[in-house]
Amino acid sequence: MLASQLSGIVGVRWVKQRAAELAAFETDALPGYRARPRLAVFPGTPEELVSVVQLLARERVGFVPRGAGTGLSGGSLAEDTVLLGLNRLNRIIDIDAGNRIAHVEPGVVNARLSRAVAPFGLMYAPDPSSQTVCTIGGNVAENAGGPHCLKYGVTLNHITCVNVVLPNGTTRRFGDPYGEVDGYDLLGLFVGSEGCFGVATDIWVKLVPIAQSVRTLLADFSSVHDAAQAVSRIIATGIIPAALEMMDNASVRAVEASIYAAGYPTDAAAILLCEVDGLEVGLEDDVDTIRACCMASGARNVRSAASEDERIKLWQGRKKAFGAMGRIAPALVVQDAVVPRTKLPEILATIADIGERHGMAVCNVFHAGDGNLHPNIPYNPREPGAAERVHAAMSEIMLACIAVGGTITGEHGVGLDKMDYMPSLFDSDSLAMLCAVRDVFDPDRRANPGKVVPVKSCREWHGSTPRA
Repeated sequence: MLASQLSGIVGVRWVKQRAAELAAFETDALPGYRARPRLAVFPGTPEELVSVVQLLARERVGFVPRGAGTGLSGGSLAEDTVLLGLNRLNRIIDIDAGNRIAHVEPGVVNARLSRAVAPFGLMYAPDPSSQTVCTIGGNVAENAGGPHCLKYGVTLNHITCVNVVLPNGTTRRFGDPYGEVDGYDLLGLFVGSEGCFGVATDIWVKLVPIAQSVRTLLADFSSVHDAAQAVSRIIATGIIPAALEMMDNASVRAVEASIYAAGYPTDAAAILLCEVDGLEVGLEDDVDTIRACCMASGARNVRSAASEDERIKLWQGRKKAFGAMGRIAPALVVQDAVVPRTKLPEILATIADIGERHGMAVCNVFHAGDGNLHPNIPYNPREPGAAERVHAAMSEIMLACIAVGGTITGEHGVGLDKMDYMPSLFDSDSLAMLCAVRDVFDPDRRANPGKVVPVKSCREWHGSTPRA
């Protein structure tokens, strides 16, 4: 009956209910969880999206918004409820180059937007590693970052306005396309709400000028500790690189053995990829300062990309590192935590110890400039006990990050994967307050149910989605 009603809104072709059709939506990019939707529906216009949500409200049916499915927290999985696919809503509605604003639908792919605005000398700055496939709506839901968020900021810093359909089917506008609005910052509250407060039907984003000049440096080190020390030394100079990324030896070797080989030295214990951009005048001075910081920290070599092609190749290696790790094992857990920069040497040593104790190879590739760690563990889920050892190791890593003053996510979100860590960050009163905020938008808990805040903290318990 529900499928028939939804078909009346979006057309029969855009409602999926057969097991074979739904299998594609059982996971996101984090393979440790699996959940099959009751059905999936794909509206083709904002008006259809609103009508679908209104129907689900009348029928009191839950739903889970989903973009490209590139999330890494299990946040877009729909356990026996409706999956609301947004990838057909992919229009770039308007580019206002004069005001440096673009108006887009949520299914617009991140990299496609930057390509569209490049002829105006502009770009959309947030650049997750999945930017060639991830969508702006998903970026808004997760408050996604990327290598260049060190200088340019995360998604929140680049969204000016969203039109939203709330779970009860009513529509609201948060923010203003061209400036600030009075009152509480509901836009800031919505960005990063992981689909729990409603669904963006369209979005206005800020655009920034393409830098006049760019310099990209590759530094290699004989120890991870030295590379981590270099990060703090660079930031202490007052220079804010556009990006400052670290990869350890395991990650470097994975990239260099793949089609994404970038020319990284495979005998290095760690590399730093550092980029500065801005006006041509003075940029070489920044490059010299960064090179000196790296050498003072024990770098073996620091070289600059000699051409734009080489620069692109260096960045491709970094952004495709997760894909390159697919050669190592059938499954990969990509984790996400943040620690103070000064704690990087300590926490990286701790992570290495945890991996060794559990017999797991941990590959680190991460946003070193803002302390946003991505410890990755390739593993074979068919190996007896492997999944359990990965979970135990990752739990220890997350708790270790919290212990040094860090937090459990910098850009991937809480979703399903990190709910168990929330009580380690928030006391019961704070968790109850988070639930109260959610009640304002979704008192029935139908939007992305069972995510972010442990549901037992919200006076209910529905169990959790099983691991694969």
